[in-house]
Amino acid sequence: MSAAGSVKIFVPCDAAALGVGADETALAITAEANRRGITVELIRNGSRGLLWLEPLVEVDVAGTRMAYGPVQSSEVAGLFDAGFTTGKPHALSHGATQELPYFKRQERLTFARVGLTDPRSLADYLAHDGYRGLQAALAMKPADIVACVTASGLRGRGGAAFPTGIKWKTVLGAESQQKYIVCNADEGDSGTFSDRMLMEGDPFVLVEGMSIAGLATGATQGYIYLRWEYPQAKVALESAIAAAVAADYLGANIRGSGKSFQLEVRMGAGAYICGEETSLLESLEGKRGQVRFKPPLPALQGLFGKPTVINNVISFASVPIILDRGAEFYQHFGMGRSRGTLPMQLAGNVKHGGLVEIAFGMTLRELLYDYGGGSYSGRPIRAVQVGGPLGAYLPESQFDTPLDYEAFAAIKAMLGHGGIVAFDDRVDMAAQARYAMEFCAIESCGKCTPCRIGSTRGVEVIDRLIAGENAPKQEAILRDLCETLTYGSLCALGGLTPFPVISALNHFPEDFVKPVRAARAAG
Repeated sequence: MSAAGSVKIFVPCDAAALGVGADETALAITAEANRRGITVELIRNGSRGLLWLEPLVEVDVAGTRMAYGPVQSSEVAGLFDAGFTTGKPHALSHGATQELPYFKRQERLTFARVGLTDPRSLADYLAHDGYRGLQAALAMKPADIVACVTASGLRGRGGAAFPTGIKWKTVLGAESQQKYIVCNADEGDSGTFSDRMLMEGDPFVLVEGMSIAGLATGATQGYIYLRWEYPQAKVALESAIAAAVAADYLGANIRGSGKSFQLEVRMGAGAYICGEETSLLESLEGKRGQVRFKPPLPALQGLFGKPTVINNVISFASVPIILDRGAEFYQHFGMGRSRGTLPMQLAGNVKHGGLVEIAFGMTLRELLYDYGGGSYSGRPIRAVQVGGPLGAYLPESQFDTPLDYEAFAAIKAMLGHGGIVAFDDRVDMAAQARYAMEFCAIESCGKCTPCRIGSTRGVEVIDRLIAGENAPKQEAILRDLCETLTYGSLCALGGLTPFPVISALNHFPEDFVKPVRAARAAG
């Protein structure tokens, strides 16, 4: 019960929860409570990440959050009948949220507040250690902030895994009257949703992280380049920015320090290629989203030709805890050169889809079965794609690979943004390879020939290969074409498209053989 004697109930405002009826459930709870004369304080929190239980309703019982889910509006009256406002059991009850195995074993640093707080409340954010990182940064010299981030071992969480501190140091050392901080929030990879969850569930941590980056590099203006399909995130971010400005955590005189940082949200137009940093900059400048030649690097000549830090949402959101708890604390998590935690996103044919934040080092198999619960269909998991639509397809024999940047690179794969899409033994891997090539053809910005033409020809070659038209020759052509894409493309879209294609060819060659395909279709 809250201090006023009301029952505190949490219903997520996360887009995934809204998609399965969270708004209707929230309305039903309010209406039913009013009908029964029960005073309820309804809080719209972020999602806990247990997406198979959404809408997940939580009730605060003497300081412990009790979980019920998935709760549809039609089931609300039954929950009240069972006494769920005092934590009584029901067919939909799961006990204390913190004790759920899926949640309890996670190591939540970046997502520590997501699902716990009201994402629109600055007071709630401050009460849960918010802005402690910024307060620490205000007392430090810019070079010392950069040194702290560098020592933490934080690498870009957007896919490239470039050391964040090195990028910041380059911008700090660049001579310019104007510098920029740009957040790549154009989350477009299939099977990824951690950026969205964080922006909707804890927008202040992104605002704080970008503010720290501004202090560290001398940048006074920031932009969040947001995927246009994320309207709820836009509302959450703009609300957080307004609250931060009102409380002097953003603006011309941050907390009386005399230091300035301004922040705006800019919406993308739905082009996948704008997830590439230079295409993003072109789009921000009001131009067509096309890849720029490098050098010059954005850190030296980025937005409007000025030194620019570009990181993704999770990278910036990881910074506040580093400044608050220290580089050594953050580096304690992980393995090798992969330090800290990574929010992994489980999707596809998996029983328990959702978000799992864990330290680097856990194996893919542990993630798929200990957290994901195996396939949703109950059949064997045959393949997983890690790292979005340009990630390699991994067979069961590679499921014991630890989640580590270098370990994945050693098997010609990548962790990317941490998205994992699972497939059971009914998947057609030749069709998946074709999809990768077709995706590249559709999303190419058209600036370089290998990507623009190579991807289109690649689709045609795969079609001939699976049709059995001189298969050995077609496979040789396809492999040669993939090598051209890898080494001749201007950016990672064309350069990484061969990952899923070649991995499918190498690990699942039988799916490209016409008689085998015909037998499977018949059986």
